[in-house]
Amino acid sequence: MNLKKAILLLVLALVLGCLAVLVFPGNYYVHRALWHTYPKIDQYPIFDNRVVKAGNPAPMPFAPGVAERKADSGLEEAFARYGTVAFLVLKDGRIVAEQYWDDYGPRSHSNSFSMAKSIVSLLVGCAMTDGYIKSVDQPVSDFLPEWDSFNGKTLTIKDLLTMSAGVKWDESSTSLFSTTTEAYYGRDLWRLAKREVLVTTPGEYFNYQSGVTQILAFLLQKATGKHIADYASEKIWTPIQAEEDALWSLDHKDGMEKAYCCFNSNARDFARLGQLVLQNGYWNTPQGRLSVVDSAYVAQATTPATYLKAILPDGREAPCTMYGYQFWLMEYQGHAVKYFRGILGQYIIVIPDLNTVIVRLGHKRASEYNAEWDYPVDMDIWLEAGLRVTF
Repeated sequence: MNLKKAILLLVLALVLGCLAVLVFPGNYYVHRALWHTYPKIDQYPIFDNRVVKAGNPAPMPFAPGVAERKADSGLEEAFARYGTVAFLVLKDGRIVAEQYWDDYGPRSHSNSFSMAKSIVSLLVGCAMTDGYIKSVDQPVSDFLPEWDSFNGKTLTIKDLLTMSAGVKWDESSTSLFSTTTEAYYGRDLWRLAKREVLVTTPGEYFNYQSGVTQILAFLLQKATGKHIADYASEKIWTPIQAEEDALWSLDHKDGMEKAYCCFNSNARDFARLGQLVLQNGYWNTPQGRLSVVDSAYVAQATTPATYLKAILPDGREAPCTMYGYQFWLMEYQGHAVKYFRGILGQYIIVIPDLNTVIVRLGHKRASEYNAEWDYPVDMDIWLEAGLRVTF
Protein backbone atom coordinates (compact mmCIF):
# COMPACT_ATOMS: atom_id res chain seq x y z
CA MET A 1 0.00 0.00 0.00
CA ASN A 2 1.48 3.39 -0.99
CA LEU A 3 1.73 6.30 1.43
CA LYS A 4 -0.96 8.40 -0.26
CA LYS A 5 -3.50 5.58 -0.09
CA ALA A 6 -2.62 4.87 3.54
CA ILE A 7 -3.13 8.54 4.48
CA LEU A 8 -6.49 8.64 2.68
CA LEU A 9 -7.67 5.54 4.51
CA LEU A 10 -6.56 7.00 7.84
CA VAL A 11 -8.42 10.25 7.16
CA LEU A 12 -11.53 8.32 6.12
CA ALA A 13 -11.41 6.27 9.32
CA LEU A 14 -11.06 9.44 11.41
CA VAL A 15 -14.02 11.06 9.66
CA LEU A 16 -16.19 7.99 10.04
CA GLY A 17 -15.18 7.68 13.68
CA CYS A 18 -16.15 11.31 14.38
CA LEU A 19 -19.48 10.82 12.62
CA ALA A 20 -20.09 7.68 14.65
CA VAL A 21 -19.55 9.59 17.89
CA LEU A 22 -22.15 12.14 16.79
CA VAL A 23 -24.70 9.73 15.36
CA PHE A 24 -24.20 6.79 17.75
CA PRO A 25 -22.85 8.33 20.96
CA GLY A 26 -23.84 5.34 23.10
CA ASN A 27 -22.55 2.63 20.78
CA TYR A 28 -18.94 2.19 21.80
CA TYR A 29 -18.56 -0.86 19.59
CA VAL A 30 -19.56 1.10 16.45
CA HIS A 31 -16.71 3.54 16.99
CA ARG A 32 -14.23 0.69 17.37
CA ALA A 33 -15.62 -1.24 14.40
CA LEU A 34 -15.31 1.81 12.15
CA TRP A 35 -11.78 2.46 13.33
CA HIS A 36 -10.48 -1.11 13.17
CA THR A 37 -12.81 -2.28 10.35
CA TYR A 38 -12.99 -6.04 9.67
CA PRO A 39 -11.58 -8.41 12.35
CA LYS A 40 -7.93 -9.36 11.85
CA ILE A 41 -5.75 -12.19 13.10
CA ASP A 42 -3.36 -9.96 15.06
CA GLN A 43 -5.81 -7.67 16.87
CA TYR A 44 -5.47 -9.14 20.36
CA PRO A 45 -3.45 -6.08 21.57
CA ILE A 46 -6.53 -3.86 21.13
CA PHE A 47 -8.43 -5.93 23.70
CA ASP A 48 -7.90 -6.73 27.34
CA ASN A 49 -6.75 -10.34 27.59
CA ARG A 50 -6.64 -13.06 30.25
CA VAL A 51 -3.61 -15.33 30.22
CA VAL A 52 -4.12 -19.05 29.67
CA LYS A 53 -1.01 -20.23 31.49
CA ALA A 54 1.19 -22.99 30.12
CA GLY A 55 2.05 -24.57 33.44
CA ASN A 56 4.12 -27.51 32.25
CA PRO A 57 5.69 -26.63 28.88
CA ALA A 58 7.50 -29.21 26.77
CA PRO A 59 8.61 -29.06 23.13
CA MET A 60 6.86 -31.05 20.43
CA PRO A 61 9.07 -33.75 18.89
CA PHE A 62 10.29 -33.29 15.30
CA ALA A 63 10.57 -35.91 12.60
CA PRO A 64 13.83 -35.98 10.62
CA GLY A 65 13.98 -33.65 7.62
CA VAL A 66 11.46 -31.04 8.77
CA ALA A 67 13.59 -28.12 7.60
CA GLU A 68 13.69 -29.48 4.05
CA ARG A 69 10.08 -30.60 3.83
CA LYS A 70 7.88 -27.87 2.32
CA ALA A 71 4.35 -27.65 1.01
CA ASP A 72 4.16 -28.73 -2.62
CA SER A 73 5.38 -25.98 -4.95
CA GLY A 74 2.26 -26.42 -7.06
CA LEU A 75 0.21 -25.05 -4.17
CA GLU A 76 2.32 -21.93 -3.55
CA GLU A 77 -0.08 -19.65 -5.40
CA ALA A 78 -3.04 -20.90 -3.35
CA PHE A 79 -1.12 -20.46 -0.09
CA ALA A 80 -0.32 -16.86 -1.07
CA ARG A 81 -3.81 -16.09 -2.38
CA TYR A 82 -5.37 -16.84 0.98
CA GLY A 83 -2.69 -15.04 2.99
CA THR A 84 -1.30 -18.08 4.77
CA VAL A 85 0.93 -17.25 7.76
CA ALA A 86 1.48 -20.72 9.23
CA PHE A 87 1.25 -24.31 8.01
CA LEU A 88 2.16 -27.23 10.25
CA VAL A 89 1.63 -30.97 9.98
CA LEU A 90 1.87 -33.61 12.72
CA LYS A 91 2.24 -37.24 11.77
CA ASP A 92 2.37 -39.92 14.47
CA GLY A 93 2.69 -37.17 17.10
CA ARG A 94 5.75 -35.53 15.53
CA ILE A 95 6.10 -32.34 13.50
CA VAL A 96 6.87 -33.42 9.92
CA ALA A 97 6.37 -30.04 8.21
CA GLU A 98 6.36 -26.45 9.45
CA GLN A 99 6.37 -23.21 7.44
CA TYR A 100 5.71 -19.55 8.20
CA TRP A 101 5.15 -16.42 6.12
CA ASP A 102 4.48 -12.71 6.62
CA ASP A 103 6.95 -12.36 9.54
CA TYR A 104 5.15 -15.04 11.55
CA GLY A 105 7.10 -17.71 13.42
CA PRO A 106 6.76 -20.53 15.96
CA ARG A 107 5.96 -18.11 18.79
CA SER A 108 3.70 -15.72 16.89
CA HIS A 109 0.22 -15.34 18.34
CA SER A 110 -2.71 -15.51 15.94
CA ASN A 111 -6.41 -15.33 16.69
CA SER A 112 -8.22 -18.65 16.67
CA PHE A 113 -11.54 -16.98 15.87
CA SER A 114 -14.20 -19.70 15.98
CA MET A 115 -11.74 -22.52 16.60
CA ALA A 116 -12.26 -21.35 20.19
CA LYS A 117 -15.74 -22.86 20.08
CA SER A 118 -14.22 -26.34 19.99
CA ILE A 119 -12.04 -25.46 23.00
CA VAL A 120 -15.19 -24.48 24.90
CA SER A 121 -16.69 -27.85 24.00
CA LEU A 122 -13.66 -29.66 25.42
CA LEU A 123 -14.01 -27.64 28.61
CA VAL A 124 -17.63 -28.81 28.91
CA GLY A 125 -16.30 -32.37 28.83
CA CYS A 126 -13.85 -31.49 31.62
CA ALA A 127 -16.62 -29.90 33.68
CA MET A 128 -18.67 -33.09 33.40
CA THR A 129 -15.74 -35.18 34.62
CA ASP A 130 -15.24 -32.76 37.51
CA GLY A 131 -18.90 -33.06 38.47
CA TYR A 132 -19.78 -29.42 37.80
CA ILE A 133 -22.19 -30.53 35.05
CA LYS A 134 -24.30 -33.68 35.38
CA SER A 135 -24.74 -34.42 31.67
CA VAL A 136 -25.30 -32.71 28.34
CA ASP A 137 -29.03 -33.24 28.87
CA GLN A 138 -29.04 -30.99 31.94
CA PRO A 139 -31.24 -27.89 31.52
CA VAL A 140 -29.39 -24.64 30.86
CA SER A 141 -31.71 -22.98 33.37
CA ASP A 142 -30.06 -24.95 36.19
CA PHE A 143 -27.17 -22.51 35.79
CA LEU A 144 -28.67 -19.60 33.86
CA PRO A 145 -32.39 -19.19 34.59
CA GLU A 146 -32.64 -16.62 31.78
CA TRP A 147 -32.92 -19.51 29.28
CA ASP A 148 -35.58 -22.02 30.22
CA SER A 149 -37.87 -23.41 27.52
CA PHE A 150 -39.75 -22.59 24.34
CA ASN A 151 -43.23 -23.97 23.67
CA GLY A 152 -42.65 -26.39 26.52
CA LYS A 153 -39.32 -27.71 25.17
CA THR A 154 -36.51 -27.32 27.70
CA LEU A 155 -33.25 -25.79 26.46
CA THR A 156 -30.42 -28.19 27.32
CA ILE A 157 -26.64 -27.98 27.28
CA LYS A 158 -26.71 -30.38 24.33
CA ASP A 159 -28.81 -27.85 22.39
CA LEU A 160 -26.08 -25.28 22.96
CA LEU A 161 -23.30 -27.70 22.02
CA THR A 162 -24.98 -28.69 18.76
CA MET A 163 -25.93 -25.15 17.72
CA SER A 164 -29.62 -25.98 17.88
CA ALA A 165 -30.65 -23.61 20.67
CA GLY A 166 -33.11 -21.66 18.56
CA VAL A 167 -32.11 -18.20 19.84
CA LYS A 168 -32.21 -14.86 18.07
CA TRP A 169 -28.69 -13.84 17.02
CA ASP A 170 -27.40 -12.05 13.89
CA GLU A 171 -24.26 -14.00 12.95
CA SER A 172 -22.98 -11.72 10.18
CA SER A 173 -19.39 -10.61 10.84
CA THR A 174 -19.35 -8.14 7.94
CA SER A 175 -22.34 -6.03 9.02
CA LEU A 176 -21.55 -3.05 11.24
CA PHE A 177 -24.75 -3.53 13.20
CA SER A 178 -24.79 -7.31 13.60
CA THR A 179 -24.77 -8.87 17.06
CA THR A 180 -21.50 -10.66 16.28
CA THR A 181 -19.81 -7.35 15.43
CA GLU A 182 -21.12 -5.87 18.66
CA ALA A 183 -19.82 -8.87 20.60
CA TYR A 184 -16.38 -8.62 18.99
CA TYR A 185 -15.84 -4.89 19.41
CA GLY A 186 -18.17 -4.26 22.36
CA ARG A 187 -17.51 -4.49 26.09
CA ASP A 188 -20.56 -6.15 27.66
CA LEU A 189 -21.07 -9.74 26.56
CA TRP A 190 -23.53 -10.47 29.37
CA ARG A 191 -25.85 -7.72 28.16
CA LEU A 192 -25.70 -9.18 24.66
CA ALA A 193 -26.25 -12.71 25.94
CA LYS A 194 -29.40 -11.66 27.78
CA ARG A 195 -30.76 -10.35 24.47
CA GLU A 196 -30.65 -13.89 23.07
CA VAL A 197 -34.28 -14.86 23.44
CA LEU A 198 -35.56 -18.26 22.34
CA VAL A 199 -37.46 -17.87 19.07
CA THR A 200 -37.73 -21.46 17.82
CA THR A 201 -38.01 -24.85 19.47
CA PRO A 202 -34.61 -26.07 20.70
CA GLY A 203 -33.11 -29.30 19.39
CA GLU A 204 -34.64 -29.30 15.93
CA TYR A 205 -32.49 -27.27 13.51
CA PHE A 206 -28.75 -26.73 13.28
CA ASN A 207 -28.20 -22.96 13.13
CA TYR A 208 -24.63 -21.76 13.61
CA GLN A 209 -24.62 -18.84 16.08
CA SER A 210 -21.62 -17.47 17.97
CA GLY A 211 -23.89 -16.23 20.74
CA VAL A 212 -24.81 -19.82 21.59
CA THR A 213 -21.17 -20.57 22.43
CA GLN A 214 -21.03 -17.42 24.53
CA ILE A 215 -24.03 -18.62 26.56
CA LEU A 216 -22.21 -21.93 26.97
CA ALA A 217 -19.18 -20.06 28.33
CA PHE A 218 -21.29 -18.14 30.85
CA LEU A 219 -22.76 -21.49 31.91
CA LEU A 220 -19.25 -22.93 32.34
CA GLN A 221 -18.18 -19.95 34.41
CA LYS A 222 -21.26 -20.31 36.63
CA ALA A 223 -20.83 -24.08 36.96
CA THR A 224 -17.11 -24.07 37.78
CA GLY A 225 -16.88 -20.74 39.60
CA LYS A 226 -13.77 -19.99 37.51
CA HIS A 227 -12.82 -17.81 34.57
CA ILE A 228 -12.80 -20.07 31.53
CA ALA A 229 -9.23 -19.01 30.69
CA ASP A 230 -8.12 -20.21 34.13
CA TYR A 231 -10.13 -23.41 33.75
CA ALA A 232 -8.63 -23.95 30.29
CA SER A 233 -5.13 -23.56 31.74
CA GLU A 234 -5.84 -26.03 34.52
CA LYS A 235 -7.69 -28.69 32.54
CA ILE A 236 -6.23 -28.50 29.02
CA TRP A 237 -3.37 -26.08 28.30
CA THR A 238 -1.13 -27.25 31.15
CA PRO A 239 -1.88 -30.99 30.78
CA ILE A 240 -1.10 -30.95 27.03
CA GLN A 241 2.18 -29.21 27.85
CA ALA A 242 1.65 -26.15 25.66
CA GLU A 243 4.95 -24.36 25.11
CA GLU A 244 3.60 -20.81 25.35
CA ASP A 245 0.97 -18.97 27.37
CA ALA A 246 -2.13 -18.22 25.30
CA LEU A 247 -4.25 -15.07 25.53
CA TRP A 248 -8.04 -15.14 25.61
CA SER A 249 -9.45 -11.73 24.70
CA LEU A 250 -12.02 -10.15 27.04
CA ASP A 251 -14.93 -7.79 26.60
CA HIS A 252 -13.37 -5.41 29.14
CA LYS A 253 -10.72 -5.35 31.84
CA ASP A 254 -11.36 -8.17 34.34
CA GLY A 255 -14.36 -9.08 32.21
CA MET A 256 -15.61 -12.11 30.27
CA GLU A 257 -13.71 -14.08 27.67
CA LYS A 258 -14.91 -13.74 24.09
CA ALA A 259 -15.45 -17.48 24.19
CA TYR A 260 -16.88 -17.84 20.70
CA CYS A 261 -13.60 -16.53 19.30
CA CYS A 262 -10.36 -14.87 20.25
CA PHE A 263 -8.14 -17.56 21.76
CA ASN A 264 -4.71 -16.35 20.68
CA SER A 265 -1.87 -18.82 20.33
CA ASN A 266 0.67 -20.25 17.86
CA ALA A 267 0.59 -23.04 15.30
CA ARG A 268 2.53 -25.54 17.41
CA ASP A 269 0.28 -25.21 20.44
CA PHE A 270 -2.87 -25.22 18.30
CA ALA A 271 -1.58 -28.50 16.86
CA ARG A 272 -1.57 -29.95 20.39
CA LEU A 273 -5.33 -29.45 20.56
CA GLY A 274 -5.70 -31.46 17.37
CA GLN A 275 -3.43 -34.16 18.75
CA LEU A 276 -5.56 -34.28 21.91
CA VAL A 277 -8.67 -34.93 19.82
CA LEU A 278 -6.78 -37.42 17.64
CA GLN A 279 -5.86 -39.33 20.82
CA ASN A 280 -9.48 -39.30 22.01
CA GLY A 281 -8.83 -36.94 24.91
CA TYR A 282 -5.59 -38.53 26.09
CA TRP A 283 -2.13 -36.97 26.22
CA ASN A 284 1.13 -38.91 26.21
CA THR A 285 3.68 -37.85 28.82
CA PRO A 286 6.99 -39.38 29.97
CA GLN A 287 5.09 -40.60 33.05
CA GLY A 288 2.40 -42.31 30.99
CA ARG A 289 -0.91 -41.70 29.26
CA LEU A 290 -2.93 -38.88 30.85
CA SER A 291 -6.71 -38.54 30.46
CA VAL A 292 -7.32 -34.84 29.79
CA VAL A 293 -10.88 -34.95 28.41
CA ASP A 294 -13.11 -37.99 28.85
CA SER A 295 -12.73 -40.16 25.75
CA ALA A 296 -16.45 -40.94 25.58
CA TYR A 297 -17.20 -37.22 25.55
CA VAL A 298 -14.63 -36.56 22.78
CA ALA A 299 -16.15 -39.37 20.73
CA GLN A 300 -19.64 -37.92 21.10
CA ALA A 301 -18.44 -34.37 20.48
CA THR A 302 -16.96 -35.43 17.15
CA THR A 303 -19.99 -37.47 16.05
CA PRO A 304 -22.51 -35.70 13.79
CA ALA A 305 -25.81 -34.66 15.34
CA THR A 306 -27.78 -36.28 12.53
CA TYR A 307 -31.05 -36.06 14.43
CA LEU A 308 -31.00 -32.34 13.64
CA LYS A 309 -32.11 -30.79 10.36
CA ALA A 310 -29.68 -28.54 8.52
CA ILE A 311 -29.97 -26.18 5.57
CA LEU A 312 -27.08 -26.88 3.21
CA PRO A 313 -25.28 -24.17 1.17
CA ASP A 314 -27.33 -25.08 -1.93
CA GLY A 315 -30.57 -24.59 0.01
CA ARG A 316 -31.42 -28.26 0.52
CA GLU A 317 -32.68 -29.48 3.88
CA ALA A 318 -30.87 -32.59 5.11
CA PRO A 319 -29.75 -34.32 8.31
CA CYS A 320 -26.91 -32.48 10.06
CA THR A 321 -23.88 -34.55 9.10
CA MET A 322 -21.30 -31.75 9.39
CA TYR A 323 -21.45 -30.77 13.08
CA GLY A 324 -21.19 -32.35 16.51
CA TYR A 325 -20.55 -30.60 19.82
CA GLN A 326 -18.92 -27.40 18.52
CA PHE A 327 -16.77 -29.46 16.14
CA TRP A 328 -17.01 -29.51 12.34
CA LEU A 329 -17.00 -32.84 10.49
CA MET A 330 -16.52 -33.91 6.87
CA GLU A 331 -15.19 -36.62 4.58
CA TYR A 332 -12.21 -36.14 2.27
CA GLN A 333 -11.07 -38.76 -0.23
CA GLY A 334 -12.59 -41.49 1.92
CA HIS A 335 -11.11 -40.18 5.18
CA ALA A 336 -13.30 -39.06 8.10
CA VAL A 337 -12.13 -35.59 9.18
CA LYS A 338 -12.77 -33.69 12.42
CA TYR A 339 -11.79 -30.06 12.57
CA PHE A 340 -11.74 -26.75 14.40
CA ARG A 341 -12.63 -23.79 12.11
CA GLY A 342 -12.19 -20.01 12.23
CA ILE A 343 -13.63 -17.33 9.99
CA LEU A 344 -10.38 -16.16 8.39
CA GLY A 345 -9.14 -19.62 7.50
CA GLN A 346 -8.00 -20.88 10.88
CA TYR A 347 -8.05 -24.68 10.88
CA ILE A 348 -6.95 -27.54 13.10
CA ILE A 349 -7.67 -30.61 10.97
CA VAL A 350 -7.68 -34.09 12.49
CA ILE A 351 -7.52 -37.19 10.26
CA PRO A 352 -7.68 -40.17 12.64
CA ASP A 353 -7.09 -43.04 10.20
CA LEU A 354 -3.89 -41.34 8.99
CA ASN A 355 -2.77 -40.32 12.50
CA THR A 356 -2.34 -36.80 11.14
CA VAL A 357 -3.06 -33.26 12.32
CA ILE A 358 -2.86 -30.25 9.99
CA VAL A 359 -2.82 -26.64 11.22
CA ARG A 360 -3.32 -23.74 8.86
CA LEU A 361 -3.47 -20.10 9.99
CA GLY A 362 -3.96 -17.11 7.73
CA HIS A 363 -5.76 -13.94 6.72
CA LYS A 364 -8.44 -15.34 4.37
CA ARG A 365 -10.56 -18.30 3.48
CA ALA A 366 -12.69 -19.12 0.44
CA SER A 367 -16.16 -17.66 0.08
CA GLU A 368 -17.43 -20.75 -1.76
CA TYR A 369 -18.65 -23.77 0.22
CA ASN A 370 -18.78 -27.47 -0.45
CA ALA A 371 -22.48 -28.17 -0.95
CA GLU A 372 -22.53 -31.56 0.80
CA TRP A 373 -20.34 -30.93 3.86
CA ASP A 374 -20.74 -27.15 4.24
CA TYR A 375 -17.02 -26.35 4.40
CA PRO A 376 -15.09 -23.46 2.76
CA VAL A 377 -13.45 -24.99 -0.31
CA ASP A 378 -9.98 -23.75 0.64
CA MET A 379 -10.02 -26.70 3.07
CA ASP A 380 -9.25 -28.88 0.07
CA ILE A 381 -5.94 -27.01 -0.37
CA TRP A 382 -4.74 -27.54 3.21
CA LEU A 383 -5.83 -31.17 3.21
CA GLU A 384 -4.08 -31.86 -0.07
CA ALA A 385 -0.94 -30.04 1.06
CA GLY A 386 -0.89 -31.94 4.35
CA LEU A 387 -1.30 -35.31 2.68
CA ARG A 388 1.43 -34.56 0.14
CA VAL A 389 4.04 -33.88 2.80
CA THR A 390 3.16 -36.98 4.83
CA PHE A 391 2.77 -39.58 2.06
